[in-house]
Amino acid sequence: MTINRRFVLAGVMGWPIAHSRSPKIHNHWFAHYGIEGCYAPLPVEPGRLEAALRAMPALGFAGCNLTIPHKETALQFLDHVDESAARIGAVNCVVVGKNGELSGRNYDGYGFIASLREAAPLWRAESAPCVIIGAGGGARAIVDGLLEAGAREIRLFNRTLARAEILAADFGPRVSAFGWKERDAGLAGAGLIVNATSQGMVGQPPLDLSLAELPTSALVADIVYAPLETPLLAAARKHGATPVDGLGMLLHQARPAFRDWTGVMPDVTPALRATIVATL
Repeated sequence: MTINRRFVLAGVMGWPIAHSRSPKIHNHWFAHYGIEGCYAPLPVEPGRLEAALRAMPALGFAGCNLTIPHKETALQFLDHVDESAARIGAVNCVVVGKNGELSGRNYDGYGFIASLREAAPLWRAESAPCVIIGAGGGARAIVDGLLEAGAREIRLFNRTLARAEILAADFGPRVSAFGWKERDAGLAGAGLIVNATSQGMVGQPPLDLSLAELPTSALVADIVYAPLETPLLAAARKHGATPVDGLGMLLHQARPAFRDWTGVMPDVTPALRATIVATL
Protein backbone atom coordinates (compact mmCIF):
# COMPACT_ATOMS: atom_id res chain seq x y z
CA MET A 1 0.00 0.00 0.00
CA THR A 2 1.69 3.20 -1.19
CA ILE A 3 0.42 6.65 -0.28
CA ASN A 4 1.80 9.73 -2.02
CA ARG A 5 2.02 12.65 0.40
CA ARG A 6 4.32 15.51 1.30
CA PHE A 7 7.38 14.68 3.38
CA VAL A 8 6.22 14.39 6.99
CA LEU A 9 8.63 15.49 9.70
CA ALA A 10 7.93 14.64 13.36
CA GLY A 11 9.80 13.64 16.50
CA VAL A 12 9.78 13.27 20.25
CA MET A 13 11.01 15.94 22.66
CA GLY A 14 12.43 14.89 26.01
CA TRP A 15 15.50 15.12 28.25
CA PRO A 16 17.13 12.65 28.05
CA ILE A 17 15.65 11.10 24.91
CA ALA A 18 18.10 8.52 23.49
CA HIS A 19 16.22 5.67 25.21
CA SER A 20 12.89 6.43 23.47
CA ARG A 21 11.37 3.67 21.34
CA SER A 22 9.07 6.13 19.57
CA PRO A 23 11.40 6.70 16.57
CA LYS A 24 11.41 2.97 15.81
CA ILE A 25 7.61 2.82 16.08
CA HIS A 26 6.86 5.76 13.79
CA ASN A 27 9.63 5.09 11.28
CA HIS A 28 8.33 1.52 11.01
CA TRP A 29 4.94 2.94 10.02
CA PHE A 30 6.43 5.42 7.54
CA ALA A 31 8.10 2.51 5.75
CA HIS A 32 5.11 0.16 6.04
CA TYR A 33 2.60 2.63 4.60
CA GLY A 34 4.92 4.07 1.97
CA ILE A 35 4.78 7.56 3.43
CA GLU A 36 7.79 9.80 2.89
CA GLY A 37 8.77 11.06 6.30
CA CYS A 38 11.09 10.90 9.27
CA TYR A 39 10.58 10.78 13.04
CA ALA A 40 13.57 11.85 15.12
CA PRO A 41 14.61 11.97 18.79
CA LEU A 42 14.75 15.64 19.81
CA PRO A 43 16.81 16.32 22.96
CA VAL A 44 15.28 19.45 24.49
CA GLU A 45 16.65 20.67 27.80
CA PRO A 46 14.30 21.90 30.52
CA GLY A 47 13.87 25.62 30.05
CA ARG A 48 14.12 25.45 26.25
CA LEU A 49 10.80 23.75 25.53
CA GLU A 50 8.91 26.87 24.44
CA ALA A 51 11.60 27.79 21.91
CA ALA A 52 11.66 24.23 20.56
CA LEU A 53 7.87 24.06 20.19
CA ARG A 54 7.62 27.49 18.57
CA ALA A 55 10.32 26.53 16.06
CA MET A 56 8.34 23.59 14.68
CA PRO A 57 6.18 25.49 12.15
CA ALA A 58 9.21 27.27 10.66
CA LEU A 59 11.09 23.97 10.38
CA GLY A 60 8.20 22.25 8.64
CA PHE A 61 7.29 19.83 11.42
CA ALA A 62 3.85 18.22 11.38
CA GLY A 63 4.11 17.84 15.15
CA CYS A 64 5.84 15.95 17.92
CA ASN A 65 5.40 13.75 20.92
CA LEU A 66 6.41 14.91 24.39
CA THR A 67 7.88 12.84 27.18
CA ILE A 68 9.60 13.44 30.53
CA PRO A 69 10.05 16.19 31.69
CA HIS A 70 7.92 18.19 29.24
CA LYS A 71 4.40 16.76 29.34
CA GLU A 72 3.02 19.13 31.99
CA THR A 73 5.17 22.16 31.17
CA ALA A 74 4.00 22.23 27.55
CA LEU A 75 0.44 23.19 28.49
CA GLN A 76 1.40 26.84 28.95
CA PHE A 77 3.04 27.12 25.53
CA LEU A 78 0.26 25.75 23.30
CA ASP A 79 -2.45 27.61 21.41
CA HIS A 80 -5.08 24.90 21.91
CA VAL A 81 -5.38 21.99 24.37
CA ASP A 82 -7.99 19.27 23.95
CA GLU A 83 -10.35 18.23 26.75
CA SER A 84 -8.53 15.01 27.61
CA ALA A 85 -5.14 16.73 27.93
CA ALA A 86 -6.73 19.45 30.06
CA ARG A 87 -8.31 16.90 32.40
CA ILE A 88 -5.09 14.93 32.71
CA GLY A 89 -2.95 18.03 33.03
CA ALA A 90 -0.40 16.81 30.50
CA VAL A 91 0.25 16.67 26.76
CA ASN A 92 1.94 13.84 24.90
CA CYS A 93 1.16 14.88 21.31
CA VAL A 94 1.49 18.27 19.61
CA VAL A 95 0.03 18.96 16.17
CA VAL A 96 1.07 21.91 14.03
CA GLY A 97 -1.91 23.52 12.28
CA LYS A 98 -2.07 25.06 8.80
CA ASN A 99 -1.38 28.51 10.21
CA GLY A 100 1.36 27.38 12.58
CA GLU A 101 -0.85 27.07 15.65
CA LEU A 102 0.10 24.36 18.14
CA SER A 103 -2.55 21.96 19.46
CA GLY A 104 -1.90 19.70 22.44
CA ARG A 105 -3.48 16.29 22.93
CA ASN A 106 -3.05 13.34 25.27
CA TYR A 107 -3.40 9.82 23.92
CA ASP A 108 -2.05 7.86 26.89
CA GLY A 109 -5.54 6.94 28.11
CA TYR A 110 -6.54 5.91 24.59
CA GLY A 111 -3.43 3.75 24.32
CA PHE A 112 -4.11 2.06 27.63
CA ILE A 113 -7.72 1.18 26.81
CA ALA A 114 -6.72 -0.05 23.35
CA SER A 115 -4.07 -2.32 24.88
CA LEU A 116 -6.68 -3.86 27.21
CA ARG A 117 -9.09 -4.48 24.34
CA GLU A 118 -6.32 -6.04 22.27
CA ALA A 119 -5.49 -8.45 25.11
CA ALA A 120 -9.11 -9.15 26.10
CA PRO A 121 -11.64 -8.14 23.42
CA LEU A 122 -14.61 -8.98 25.67
CA TRP A 123 -13.44 -6.79 28.58
CA ARG A 124 -15.78 -3.96 29.53
CA ALA A 125 -14.81 -1.11 31.83
CA GLU A 126 -18.27 -0.94 33.40
CA SER A 127 -18.49 -4.64 34.28
CA ALA A 128 -16.53 -4.52 37.59
CA PRO A 129 -14.55 -2.10 39.77
CA CYS A 130 -11.14 -1.00 38.48
CA VAL A 131 -8.16 -0.69 40.85
CA ILE A 132 -5.24 1.63 40.16
CA ILE A 133 -2.01 1.56 42.14
CA GLY A 134 -0.34 4.96 42.02
CA ALA A 135 -1.45 8.57 41.65
CA GLY A 136 1.07 10.17 39.29
CA GLY A 137 0.77 11.30 35.68
CA GLY A 138 0.31 7.78 34.34
CA ALA A 139 -2.49 7.12 36.80
CA ARG A 140 -4.26 10.35 35.79
CA ALA A 141 -4.24 9.35 32.12
CA ILE A 142 -5.51 5.86 32.94
CA VAL A 143 -8.30 7.18 35.16
CA ASP A 144 -9.40 9.49 32.35
CA GLY A 145 -9.31 6.66 29.83
CA LEU A 146 -11.28 4.31 32.07
CA LEU A 147 -13.96 6.91 32.79
CA GLU A 148 -14.31 7.65 29.08
CA ALA A 149 -14.65 3.89 28.49
CA GLY A 150 -17.54 3.73 30.97
CA ALA A 151 -15.96 2.64 34.27
CA ARG A 152 -18.44 3.02 37.13
CA GLU A 153 -16.04 2.57 40.05
CA ILE A 154 -12.31 3.26 40.24
CA ARG A 155 -10.37 2.57 43.46
CA LEU A 156 -7.07 4.41 43.92
CA PHE A 157 -4.32 3.19 46.24
CA ASN A 158 -1.17 5.25 46.74
CA ARG A 159 1.53 5.35 49.39
CA THR A 160 0.69 9.01 49.95
CA LEU A 161 -3.07 9.07 50.48
CA ALA A 162 -3.36 12.84 50.04
CA ARG A 163 -2.09 12.61 46.48
CA ALA A 164 -4.67 9.94 45.63
CA GLU A 165 -7.39 12.06 47.23
CA ILE A 166 -6.49 15.02 45.02
CA LEU A 167 -6.66 12.84 41.91
CA ALA A 168 -10.02 11.39 42.99
CA ALA A 169 -11.44 14.86 43.67
CA ASP A 170 -10.32 16.05 40.24
CA PHE A 171 -12.21 13.26 38.45
CA GLY A 172 -15.43 13.06 40.45
CA PRO A 173 -17.56 10.60 42.42
CA ARG A 174 -16.76 7.47 40.41
CA VAL A 175 -13.17 7.65 41.70
CA SER A 176 -12.31 6.97 45.36
CA ALA A 177 -8.99 7.06 47.24
CA PHE A 178 -8.00 4.53 49.90
CA GLY A 179 -5.12 4.04 52.32
CA TRP A 180 -2.10 2.01 51.29
CA LYS A 181 -2.76 -0.64 53.94
CA GLU A 182 -6.12 -1.40 52.33
CA ARG A 183 -4.68 -2.26 48.91
CA ASP A 184 -4.78 -6.07 49.20
CA ALA A 185 -8.37 -6.19 50.51
CA GLY A 186 -9.34 -3.57 47.92
CA LEU A 187 -8.87 -6.08 45.10
CA ALA A 188 -12.02 -7.99 46.10
CA GLY A 189 -14.48 -8.08 43.22
CA ALA A 190 -12.22 -6.09 40.89
CA GLY A 191 -12.22 -6.68 37.14
CA LEU A 192 -8.98 -4.82 36.52
CA ILE A 193 -5.80 -3.90 38.40
CA VAL A 194 -3.31 -1.42 36.99
CA ASN A 195 0.17 -0.80 38.31
CA ALA A 196 0.70 2.85 37.39
CA THR A 197 3.95 3.13 39.35
CA SER A 198 7.58 2.37 38.43
CA GLN A 199 7.62 -0.59 40.84
CA GLY A 200 8.71 -3.71 38.97
CA MET A 201 10.76 -1.80 36.40
CA VAL A 202 14.35 -2.88 35.84
CA GLY A 203 16.32 -1.62 38.83
CA GLN A 204 13.21 -1.06 40.96
CA PRO A 205 11.75 -3.34 43.66
CA PRO A 206 8.61 -5.30 42.73
CA LEU A 207 5.19 -3.95 43.60
CA ASP A 208 4.21 -5.12 47.09
CA LEU A 209 0.72 -6.46 46.40
CA SER A 210 -1.04 -9.75 47.17
CA LEU A 211 -3.50 -11.00 44.55
CA ALA A 212 -5.25 -13.42 46.93
CA GLU A 213 -8.52 -11.44 46.91
CA LEU A 214 -8.53 -10.85 43.17
CA PRO A 215 -11.05 -12.76 41.00
CA THR A 216 -9.27 -14.93 38.44
CA SER A 217 -11.46 -13.36 35.74
CA ALA A 218 -9.67 -10.01 36.20
CA LEU A 219 -7.12 -8.32 33.99
CA VAL A 220 -3.82 -7.29 35.57
CA ALA A 221 -2.06 -4.51 33.68
CA ASP A 222 1.30 -2.84 34.13
CA ILE A 223 2.47 0.40 32.52
CA VAL A 224 6.05 -0.86 32.89
CA TYR A 225 7.41 -2.55 29.73
CA ALA A 226 11.03 -3.16 30.74
CA PRO A 227 10.96 -5.95 31.68
CA LEU A 228 8.07 -7.07 29.50
CA GLU A 229 6.84 -9.44 32.22
CA THR A 230 7.12 -7.73 35.59
CA PRO A 231 6.85 -9.63 38.88
CA LEU A 232 3.23 -8.43 39.10
CA LEU A 233 2.36 -9.89 35.70
CA ALA A 234 4.12 -13.15 36.56
CA ALA A 235 2.05 -13.33 39.77
CA ALA A 236 -1.13 -12.61 37.77
CA ARG A 237 -0.36 -15.47 35.39
CA LYS A 238 0.23 -17.82 38.33
CA HIS A 239 -3.03 -16.63 39.96
CA GLY A 240 -5.01 -17.41 36.80
CA ALA A 241 -5.74 -13.78 35.87
CA THR A 242 -4.99 -12.27 32.45
CA PRO A 243 -1.74 -10.25 32.34
CA VAL A 244 -1.45 -7.17 30.09
CA ASP A 245 2.06 -5.81 29.61
CA GLY A 246 2.93 -2.12 29.27
CA LEU A 247 4.22 -2.34 25.70
CA GLY A 248 0.68 -2.34 24.28
CA MET A 249 -0.03 1.06 25.82
CA LEU A 250 3.17 2.49 24.30
CA LEU A 251 2.33 1.16 20.85
CA HIS A 252 -1.34 2.11 20.82
CA GLN A 253 -0.90 5.67 22.12
CA ALA A 254 1.33 6.29 19.10
CA ARG A 255 -1.41 5.42 16.58
CA PRO A 256 -3.62 8.54 16.79
CA ALA A 257 -0.55 10.81 16.85
CA PHE A 258 0.67 9.26 13.59
CA ARG A 259 -2.85 9.70 12.18
CA ASP A 260 -2.91 13.37 13.18
CA TRP A 261 0.35 14.05 11.33
CA THR A 262 -0.18 11.87 8.24
CA GLY A 263 -3.90 11.21 7.86
CA VAL A 264 -3.30 7.45 8.17
CA MET A 265 -4.38 5.48 11.25
CA PRO A 266 -1.74 2.74 11.54
CA ASP A 267 -2.09 -0.77 12.93
CA VAL A 268 -0.19 -2.41 15.75
CA THR A 269 1.05 -5.58 14.07
CA PRO A 270 3.06 -8.57 15.34
CA ALA A 271 5.97 -7.31 13.22
CA LEU A 272 5.95 -3.91 14.94
CA ARG A 273 5.68 -5.47 18.36
CA ALA A 274 8.59 -7.82 17.60
CA THR A 275 10.68 -4.86 16.42
CA ILE A 276 10.20 -3.05 19.73
CA VAL A 277 10.54 -6.18 21.90
CA ALA A 278 13.97 -6.70 20.31
CA THR A 279 15.07 -3.37 21.82
CA LEU A 280 14.07 -4.22 25.40
